[in-house]
Amino acid sequence: MNYFNQFLFGIYPYIAISIFLFGSLVRYDRNQYSWKSDSSQLLQPHLLRVGNILFHVGVLGLFFGHLVGLLMPMVVWEVLGISHGAKQLTSMVAGGIMGVMALIGILMLIYRRFSSARLLNNSTWRDKLVLIWILLTLLLGLSTIVVSSHHLDGEEMVRLINWAQYIVTCRGGAAQWLDGVSHVYKMHLFMGMTLFVIFPFTRLVHIWSGFGSLIFLKRKTQLVRSRKY
Repeated sequence: MNYFNQFLFGIYPYIAISIFLFGSLVRYDRNQYSWKSDSSQLLQPHLLRVGNILFHVGVLGLFFGHLVGLLMPMVVWEVLGISHGAKQLTSMVAGGIMGVMALIGILMLIYRRFSSARLLNNSTWRDKLVLIWILLTLLLGLSTIVVSSHHLDGEEMVRLINWAQYIVTCRGGAAQWLDGVSHVYKMHLFMGMTLFVIFPFTRLVHIWSGFGSLIFLKRKTQLVRSRKY
């Protein structure tokens, strides 16, 4: 069991990151015409706008919340005078709000896709896999709030933070921080890491374009002159 734990949380994260980065690069280089979100608005506009907004706002909130919560050095929280318990409670509330928004959004998008025969016939197995995988990941993430409510001292959260920071800084012994951590957290971590594995092979690659579009904010304004006849 220790070897299994070591592989999943000490080695697998680097495999997932490698596939995520290298796979995205290869797909962009070899198959740029597939680099798109494959919008289905023309096929079925019902529930798309509301579901998309709720899902994307919720997911972006969760992404940046996890980014700050897990990778912010512990010394910063100590300097700010924020205890482990207070940080955990804040994470539970903020994560719960963003998680519920994303969950409602993804349920609307799943219902929309699977209830329309026209849309379903134009969906690939990858489209369905992504929706179901994200749904399960969100449900596990929301389940961690219930687990966290039984121990508000923040100690288990500290273990997760140390694990994430050990992985990012390529230090050995990262998996040891998850010894004794609830299986709900571990399943959520596995689902989240595997989402990075399937990322390059699905429409999720369009997320790169979203971040890349920020470059246009620094571009000079385009001057358009009226045409004279």
